Amino acid sequence: MEAVRVPIRSDRDIIFARHKGKELASKLGFSNTDLTLIATAISELARNIVLYAKSGEISLQTVHQGERRGLSVVASDEGRGIPDVQRALQDGFSTSHSLGLGLPGVRRLMDEFEITSEVNRGTMVSVKKWVP
Repeated sequence: MEAVRVPIRSDRDIIFARHKGKELASKLGFSNTDLTLIATAISELARNIVLYAKSGEISLQTVHQGERRGLSVVASDEGRGIPDVQRALQDGFSTSHSLGLGLPGVRRLMDEFEITSEVNRGTMVSVKKWVP
């Protein structure tokens, strides 16, 4: 298994995390379409860190489950947290006047999605994409 941890503080870090995610996913044999989906999910998660928490981390790791191969992405921060996670997962909800597609979009792009958040303690989003 390969693993990479990318500190996230700026747009440059978002780009680097996207690149590293695509690099690991490519080694696993994901299609170009899936590489784009993975990169988009990483971008959304990292952008949320920059926008809402100012700093955090994206952890990328290849994973194996029996015959399945995939990529695990964990976005974590120690920011202000999400007061209403269920509402934040609804299309169109945004506290930053955006389209509100970030977390719901990530959930649709990836095969597995988990989120935990505690007000004033931070947020962790864990997603996986499996090679078809």
